[in-house]
Amino acid sequence: MSHSGPYLTVQQWTEQKPWPPLGGLRHLIFNAKHNGFDAVIRRVGRRVLLNESAFVVWIEKNGGQK
Repeated sequence: MSHSGPYLTVQQWTEQKPWPPLGGLRHLIFNAKHNGFDAVIRRVGRRVLLNESAFVVWIEKNGGQK
């Protein structure tokens, strides 16, 4: 599955990016309303898409610690 634009599925993310690992990514998604990660994800039905540029902004803003 190829992608156009800044969105990746969780599977594509883990194949292309070394961090965060799958377990850490699932944790961030599960707690998205509490840690601000909801700014990074988009839900389309049951599928979760991750915005690459929003992830960079989230890291800069939260330092990954929120």
